[in-house]
Amino acid sequence: MSTIELTKDNFDEIVSGNDFVLIDFWAGWCGPCRQFAPVYEAAAERHTDLTFAKVDTEAQQELAAAFEIQSIPTLMMVRERIVVFSQPGALPEEALEDLIRQGRELDMDEVRQSAVEAGAASGSSAPPASSD
Repeated sequence: MSTIELTKDNFDEIVSGNDFVLIDFWAGWCGPCRQFAPVYEAAAERHTDLTFAKVDTEAQQELAAAFEIQSIPTLMMVRERIVVFSQPGALPEEALEDLIRQGRELDMDEVRQSAVEAGAASGSSAPPASSD
């Protein structure tokens, strides 16, 4: 599967409709982004059961701002509508594969519980993201 171009119009649909989404925030003028692109595309070809998406931060400035993207490329992992990883910097192939492995191994019940506890500790009254 090739990567999906995320926009403000399709973002919620793609993230809500897929349990495991990797998102590459990038821009055409960014050298490290261009170097990372073939690594990311190759991973998308290897892991056809996952959703690989890209956000062009120049064209989708609202999305980049919503996720407080300060540096590109930034790789974000979303499992069951919860951001479980976000880090700037291009990754080598081995590191990306290791990250995907770790993402697959996450116990999402524990992640949701941690999110609830973190919300309670911060005084947030927002409910955790539902999985329906």
